[in-house]
Amino acid sequence: MLIPVWLGAIFVTFTLMYISPGCPAQAVLGEGASIEAIAAERTRMGLDDPFVVQFVRYVGNVVQLDFGNSFVSRRPVFTEIIARFPTTAQLAGLSVITALLIGIPLGIISATRQYSIFDGGATFIGLLGVSIPNFWLGMILILFFAVNLDLLPATGWMSRPGDWILPTFTLGASAAAIIMRMTRSSMLEVVRQDYIRTARAKGQTEFKIITRHALKNALIPVTTVAGLQFGFLLGGAILTETIFAIPGVGRYMFQSIQSRDHPVVLGVVLLIAITFSVVNLLVDILYSFIDPRIRSQYK
Repeated sequence: MLIPVWLGAIFVTFTLMYISPGCPAQAVLGEGASIEAIAAERTRMGLDDPFVVQFVRYVGNVVQLDFGNSFVSRRPVFTEIIARFPTTAQLAGLSVITALLIGIPLGIISATRQYSIFDGGATFIGLLGVSIPNFWLGMILILFFAVNLDLLPATGWMSRPGDWILPTFTLGASAAAIIMRMTRSSMLEVVRQDYIRTARAKGQTEFKIITRHALKNALIPVTTVAGLQFGFLLGGAILTETIFAIPGVGRYMFQSIQSRDHPVVLGVVLLIAITFSVVNLLVDILYSFIDPRIRSQYK
């Protein structure tokens, strides 16, 4: 099902770019370009062809790993994206790790101490994290930690110690809240099972019961959410990279949307769709290592 998903992502994005107002040729040449120059540029870009012809031609080129050339820089889109993708993947990966380190412990504490002050506090933090937009949180963190306290840099990525702290927390805050709520919900179901009661009756310590028996059986939905969040964070990195001036794919796509650089936008969307679907596939495979019952079905 990966190939239909990729084709669907290409078709939807291609259609939206095709019907959106504005002319890429004029965006490249500028407002003062003549009508003849714009017409010649449209012909060179292949924008005068019918929609079906443009779409089939693009898909045929993508199969050969040819994403076309940027309308602005005239350089191959594939080369431009690959040069920036490691930065975005690193940002998304660190954000997921941060979300897991925050969300899972809070979810465990919230589930094991249900209706306590810890549960209420963790639930409040979770709702706050889901509700706050990333771009607003990023600007507040810059204002507080970079401008007022001068503790952390406001822009850049991996050029100075501490560059990754603000962007990673900004991007991973909402994911941490979602993971916390999923961990809490899953743990509440598991801790009421009979085998947990049996483990307590055998005299095992609470820490051992939670980590070895309860958490391991509650990890499958958490793993699913973590894998999905990695894909969402790749897309959400557009605003975060723009706010913190990070030279990644997200910022490159934002600039390309402004300049109506269709090949770049299509290439970035396709790359995110491929990464998202591959991560989901890896998560499905990971299920068999977490839950022996799933692994036994294929034996």
